[in-house]
Amino acid sequence: MNQSLFEGRTLVGMISSIIRQDALRVSYNRIEWDRMFRLADFHKVANIVYLGVLGNSESLPDRWRERFFGRYQEALLFGEHCKESMKEVLMWLDMREVSCTILISESVREFYKISEAAANSPIQIFLDEENYYLAKGYLIDLGYEADQLYKGLGERLVKISGVPIVLYYCLPFRTARYKKNMLKLVETAALREPYSHIRMLSSENEFIYRMASASYRYANDELTLREVLDIVLCHKAWREEIAEDTLWKRLEEFGVDVLAEKILRIAYMWFGDKDDNYFNDQPEDLTVYDVLEDRLLTSGEVNNEKDEQALTLRKKIQKEIDKERHAEEKELRQEKRQELFEKFMKKVRWLFPDYHYMTSIYPVVEKLPFLLPVFWIVRDFRLLWRMFGK
Repeated sequence: MNQSLFEGRTLVGMISSIIRQDALRVSYNRIEWDRMFRLADFHKVANIVYLGVLGNSESLPDRWRERFFGRYQEALLFGEHCKESMKEVLMWLDMREVSCTILISESVREFYKISEAAANSPIQIFLDEENYYLAKGYLIDLGYEADQLYKGLGERLVKISGVPIVLYYCLPFRTARYKKNMLKLVETAALREPYSHIRMLSSENEFIYRMASASYRYANDELTLREVLDIVLCHKAWREEIAEDTLWKRLEEFGVDVLAEKILRIAYMWFGDKDDNYFNDQPEDLTVYDVLEDRLLTSGEVNNEKDEQALTLRKKIQKEIDKERHAEEKELRQEKRQELFEKFMKKVRWLFPDYHYMTSIYPVVEKLPFLLPVFWIVRDFRLLWRMFGK
């Protein structure tokens, strides 16, 4: 078996056992812990892995036990500060009348039976460009610092003992279809009590946002196990409030309804309760889930994709990436041409100075301006004589 696949499936088994709180069966002697840590860290689940190895810590080298414990400790501290930090940020923005929409709520943390197994997920806030710069300034006043820039989209800000915040002035999706439908979702956001300028999506629309985003990120080989886990926990908590027809119709508008259904189904296969019969029908062809699993667990290293929606979406994303690259290359060429032109004009101005400069050297030019070209030649010959006549 491909080593990445083995580690990915081992990781899924560990997370599943902790979330379901059942027996953990892992071949620790086959795990390369440096690779496992990098994989768990990428998927934002290293804190859960630490909980999984507590009873078998002797099989984990000290160095990697400390690394996993570090992630666990971060999650523990994050849980302690999350609510107060978020309340402080939202109150601060609301008091300053900064209109914004929370894209993904923090409520998913409440769905984890073990609170420290939840992620250190940032608040994602969407604003128009004017409010974006206001919000950024106010957050800096609160002690936040820029951590990561998302070119053309926004940035991430962090603070010690605070919740990370991602500010978007442009939604992080490239294709026109996705942008249009995501904006339609955002427009449904309602005011969040007790605030006057802070909006949030309903549970149904937030779940549609999560599913559409997961499908997009899967097609881009960026989907993490943490996102898949959050999806199943949110669905279990909200499915009584979600109109199934509306859910699949809206996802069809994105062009990912079939792909999203596969992601939700595999989320239940991995992390759902064994006695949960939400998906009580057995798919005829399980190989499609093997393909999805292989691609997701290896971040596209093993990619035998056959889903038409995933292939189409990836093609469209790549087309937009190519357009952006071509635009950047064109801009660089224009900048280079401008730079060369400016250098050329600098030389021209040196060879043919302006009228006022020439009159200061040759006063006769002021009386006889038509002689300016003659004195340009005189000046240039004198300069050449000084350069080469010595």
